[in-house]
Amino acid sequence: MNKNGLTMTMVFLAESANYGEGIGNITALKKMTRGGYQQYTYISRQALRYNLIQQLNWDNTPVAVADAKKSVVQFAPSATIEKYPEIDLFGYMKTVSKKDEEKGSAFTRSAVVRLSNAIALEPYQSDMDYLTNMGLAKRENFQNTIAQSEIQRSYYSYTVCVDLERVGIDGKIEISNEEKADRIKVLLDGLQYLYRDIRGRRENLSPLFIIGGRYTKKNPFFENRIKVEKNKLNTCILEEILKGNNEIEENTYVGVTTDIFDNDWEIKEKLQAKTVGMVFQKLKEEVDMYYGESN
Repeated sequence: MNKNGLTMTMVFLAESANYGEGIGNITALKKMTRGGYQQYTYISRQALRYNLIQQLNWDNTPVAVADAKKSVVQFAPSATIEKYPEIDLFGYMKTVSKKDEEKGSAFTRSAVVRLSNAIALEPYQSDMDYLTNMGLAKRENFQNTIAQSEIQRSYYSYTVCVDLERVGIDGKIEISNEEKADRIKVLLDGLQYLYRDIRGRRENLSPLFIIGGRYTKKNPFFENRIKVEKNKLNTCILEEILKGNNEIEENTYVGVTTDIFDNDWEIKEKLQAKTVGMVFQKLKEEVDMYYGESN
């Protein structure tokens, strides 16, 4: 059977990495509330995509306005997946105006690479950072300006899914299998060393834990299955998924950074975890195997 579904779920440690709309002089983190009224901060998939595209130097796809009011910005109709990896992997909507055609038409491509939000694994505890501009105001004896920001340092988990059979194909356009493989391997490099610049800080979003592989089913098997309590990664949930299906168990790679989690030995023993770098190398090999088989 054709194993064309690549998926991986990752865990990283970050601090206050995505803000939403504030109230007064308080800047609020993006967060959601669970049934027990606990709040969990998150980094939106749009924010992750923005940083990823920027760091891969794929943010050069031409754009255009799609309406007379110039309020809707879309990718330019002239942009094709052959030249621009961004719209190949993350999709597009392009509108051709009625001036150019008898009937206005919208052309869309659904994403080949799908990201989830990166959701905190530890609840938000209402921590605040108190800020002033004293450093500048004191120079001319101006009055201080006061601001407050919500802050949290937490583990976050997110999932990436890649539909390998749709990469580099859009209508009559199809790039070479070698180029398809190169694009996905560049993407994997970007995920391995992802970071986020925010408020004068550079947050390292490189994974401390990763689990995934290439499968016949295009399911994000490990999404919403990651739990961390008292700095211990719950291995029972993941072990149950692996033992429940031979294909998943045989094709899954697990990587962990040493001495981060307090049950490091358990992760390595029960899940046969190697290093994070080794997992990314294995995933690249899987990509090469898939596109090699497709020749």
